[in-house]
Amino acid sequence: MKRSPVRKNTMLILGMIFTTVVVLMAVLAPIISPQDYIRQDLRNTLKPPFWVENGKWGNPLGTDHLGRDILSRIFFGARVSLFVGVGSVLIAGTIGITLGLIAGYYGGRIDSLIMRIADIQLSFPPIFLAIAMMAVVPSSLLNLILTLGVITWVQFGRVARGSTLSVKEKDFVEAARSLGTSNVNIILRHVLPNILSPLVVIATVYMSRMILVEAGLSFLGLGVQPPTPAWGSMLSEGRTYFKIAWWYATFPGISIFITVLGINMLGDGLRRL
Repeated sequence: MKRSPVRKNTMLILGMIFTTVVVLMAVLAPIISPQDYIRQDLRNTLKPPFWVENGKWGNPLGTDHLGRDILSRIFFGARVSLFVGVGSVLIAGTIGITLGLIAGYYGGRIDSLIMRIADIQLSFPPIFLAIAMMAVVPSSLLNLILTLGVITWVQFGRVARGSTLSVKEKDFVEAARSLGTSNVNIILRHVLPNILSPLVVIATVYMSRMILVEAGLSFLGLGVQPPTPAWGSMLSEGRTYFKIAWWYATFPGISIFITVLGINMLGDGLRRL
């Protein structure tokens, strides 16, 4: 009996495991968090993890400079990271795939206009665009997601356009056109389903990138604002106390690493299918 391609795909399996763990952390955060993530206890500041001397079981990964439980904040920070990753990719994918389909299917001046806009945006590093836009607009989770979605649509658009140029010449598209099917129906029913595979892989890769960008912006104070927990802002706060409280910055950093690694492995595994 032949083994399933999924069973032989170690990257996919490990990526699914890591990603599932992070998703469960985010979904079950209100249930599994040992403490209220915003509750301050100034008598309990910078307590170490439970396995270190003076550590407490009530704060398994220690506390921060305001006495807040780090594990609880990591759980709720997972919600922020996944929300940003999924939300920004959905926005970028919607904009990019729509414009890519239009450019590839209709061609001509519309194609040239959309691709010139893409080229102009590509001339600026995305992180610089994100910093510039977040410095202008009010800092909020919604604005962060919208900003990241707007500055990352180009890759989706270019791949969608290239795939559309190939698919629209296929016989089944010509047959649908000869039967009088409208262009919108052809795009939605015949072209779009046949270009989704590479776009799904791109979506997983960009989801991990958006989580890293969100962490970077929060680290700089331009992302999610307190008291909402974000792994990047926890890293920024923890670096001040690293010499006396290594756990403060270490565990949020590990959370970012595991999440990005898991999503990248998932994307690599999907690419190998």
